[in-house]
This record gives sequence, C-alpha cells and structure tokens, in this order.
Amino acid sequence: MEKIYNFINGKFSPPESDKYIKVIEPATGLPYAEVPDSNNKDVDQAINFASKAFISWSKTTAQNRSEILHQIAKGIDSHADRLAEVESRDTGKPLSLSKSVDIPRAAENFRFFAEHILTFDFERVLDGQGSINKIIRKPIGVVGCISPWNLPLYLFTWKIAPAIASGNCVIGKPSELTPYTAYELGKIVKAAGLPKGVLNIVHGLGNNTGRAITNHSMIKAISFTGGTTTGKNINHSVSKDLKKVSLEMGGKNPTIIFADCDFPKMLKSTIKSSFSNQGSICLSGSRILIEDSIYKKFRSAFIKQVNKINIGDPIKKSTELGALISKEHLEKVLGYVEIAKEEGANILVGGNRIFFSGRMKDGYFMEPTVIEGLDKGCRTNQEEIFGPIVTLIPFSSESEAISIANATDYGLAASIWSENLDKASRVADQIDFGIVWLNCWMVRDLRTPFGGTKKSGLGREGGDDGIEFFTEQKNICMVEA
Repeated sequence: MEKIYNFINGKFSPPESDKYIKVIEPATGLPYAEVPDSNNKDVDQAINFASKAFISWSKTTAQNRSEILHQIAKGIDSHADRLAEVESRDTGKPLSLSKSVDIPRAAENFRFFAEHILTFDFERVLDGQGSINKIIRKPIGVVGCISPWNLPLYLFTWKIAPAIASGNCVIGKPSELTPYTAYELGKIVKAAGLPKGVLNIVHGLGNNTGRAITNHSMIKAISFTGGTTTGKNINHSVSKDLKKVSLEMGGKNPTIIFADCDFPKMLKSTIKSSFSNQGSICLSGSRILIEDSIYKKFRSAFIKQVNKINIGDPIKKSTELGALISKEHLEKVLGYVEIAKEEGANILVGGNRIFFSGRMKDGYFMEPTVIEGLDKGCRTNQEEIFGPIVTLIPFSSESEAISIANATDYGLAASIWSENLDKASRVADQIDFGIVWLNCWMVRDLRTPFGGTKKSGLGREGGDDGIEFFTEQKNICMVEA
C-alpha cells in the first residue's frame, strides 16, 4: 500500500512515530494509501525549519515571490489531469468536477496572488500636520493553514497562496481523509523553485497534528476552514496567546426564490447549488425558500430534475453525483433523514443509501434528497448537514422570506432569485450573510472578501483581506523639521 509522507524543509519524510492512518477511497470503501499520523515532534521540526526560512523569504522582493507563485500555478496546470484523478479518488466527487473546478481554481489561487502582491499597497506615506508617517505592512512569520476534506487542493491553496505571497512561511495541514493532492503539491512547489522551509505540509489528525500547530508558541496566525465546533475550539485555544485567527466555518444557506424569477435559469442553478459535490460545499443552498404562488410549480420541476441526476462511479464522465466522504459521514447524513421524519417531514424524493455492484459495492453513496413540511426552527432546518439534502420552505411575502432566511445561527452565503433588482437588492441588504448572490450562485471574483457572520466564521479571506490577514502594520513617524 502506498505511503504518503510529510513535506518538511523541501524533503519528503516519514512521521517521527512511524505511525500511519489508512486513507479510504469513498467510491469503493477500500483503503488505497497510508498517511502520516504526525505528532508534536513532526510539527516542531517543520516550524523550526520554517522559522529559519522566514529570515530570507520575508526579505525577498514581491517580484521574486510573484515569479515563483506563477511557476507553481504552471506546475498545477501541467499536472492537472493527474491532480484531478487523485482528487476525485480522495473525495468521491465526480472527476468532471475536479477537472472543471477544483484543480483550475487551485492554479488560479496562486496566479491571482502572484499578480495581486505587485499592486498591493505594502507601503504608504501620510504627510501633514507637522509629521510624516510611513505605514508599512510586513509578513508576520510562521503561520498555520488548516483545510478541510470537501475541496482539498482548492481550499488548501486558497490559504497557502496569500500567506507565502505576503512573505510568510507556512505549516499546512490538509485533512487526513483527503491528503493526496497536498502530497502532490509538495512536488510541484519544489520543482517551481520555492525555497526550502517556506511551505511545509504535515499530515495527521486534527486532535493531534492540528492541535500541535494551533497551540505552538511560534505560530503567529491560524487560517482554518472546517466545522464550526472545531473552529470554536481553535478560537478558544489561540485566544490565550492573542494569535491572529481567520475561521471559515459552516453554513445553513438559503436560496430565496421569488415568483418573478427567470425560472429556467433559477432551476438549473438551484440544482447545482443544492447537490454539487454531493451537497458538501459550505456555500450550498440547503434551505430553498419559494414564494407561495410558484411553490407547486417549483416543487414539481425541481423533483423532476433531481430524478435525472446521474449518480455513480466518480471516474465516469456522465456521473453528476458521487460518493460521500466516509462511512461515518454517510451515516450522519442518513441520520438527518430520520431526524426529519421524526420532525414530521414529507420526504419528496431520495433519503436512502444506494448500493452498487462491482468495484463500488462498498461505496458511500446516497440519493439526493428533497424534504418539505418542516418548521423553520427544527433541527433539519437549523443544523448543517453537509450532504445531498435540501428542504423546501414556502413564503408569502418579502418580509417573511427575510425572516425565514435570518432564522439560523449561521450567516455564510445566500442566493436571491428575482428579475426585480430593486427588490433583490433590498432583500440582500436585510439578510445576515457574508456573501449574497443575485440571480447566480458561486460566482467568485477573487478580489472580493470571503467569509461569514455569526457561527459561520470570523474574519475575511480573498484579495486585500487575504494579504492584510497575513501581515502586520507598522507606523514610522518623523516630525518635520
């Protein structure tokens, strides 16, 4: 069985303990590799090398850093097919999705920040009132970047790119469930000429490796994407040392559909926002709010499209919905179907595990599921499920739609569908979400801030916000003669 290794100081190395964790392919339920079960000693080693590398990397010009980031992006592009294949194997998502979204976006993350640091204002001068103030931004040191399993390379690079672009050195921890593209990234950055120690990748469990990173005294900031419970624990841990922290966590996102929407366009997009990546995207629209007058029309059309979704082997071009990440997660998601039934739900379609024959006979597959008839405050409509389950909720007025949308502890993203842009904008202003799409979903300009409110997170990433998080300001004041 293949072994994956840590990437520390430009070299691949086994964990200090020589202990490994089996990596399971979701589509088959079978192990195919082993990933390090790293401990404090591995993290210490990585941080020590990163600290030494920071001395020179932090002084490298923006132009030089930009050139290396461009080389990394080119390396991802040149290995795109291979990366997409292993990403699909790791996650269970359709290969077509990895090829069209995950891997191209990973390359674009490096390409974007390679260009962004050339125009970012790292230094500015304020002259007047008897003094001259030079305000500079400097990299903060060694930072921890912890990413989830649902978009492994996509989100890993979303953190790493601005961190190293800003002159920091990184200790990255990918999910132990989906480690392979991070392993491949180590090879790519090495070939691209990234100096040793600038990026270190330490694999392992969150409670062990992740905690060692967040608790380490030499780590100056933590950027985390993942579950809300874990994010809260990280926030509590780092607060003791007053470390900078960026937390992008869960969502219970509404898709708000008014009667005056472009119905065909809305329907096509809502299928994607509901079930792309098996519904395991923090931005997924898991609560679908529909104006009364078109509720029956929407329900009928939506169910018809859901029944057409091709579920199957992720490696087939025709597959639109693949396997869930693990047996434990599958059981959790299926458990919410039972919770919904107990809460009085009407299961319109789906709700069951799917069993295939052949190589996928032990895979973690589930039917896309549509539920109606539940109160806005029930568990099914309040808790993040992170799977292919959506609920339908009717509303009768603009104010009611706003009330239902806001009736959650989460505040990450929302979509609003209406051809009346005044109304759509009015609703957007009144709902408590960090990202609001009007007549679209998951359109991302990397210059814009990304993040949520309430239990969906702290801070923002992307564009200037990403660079600002990984730097500190210093003001140098001189009194005019």
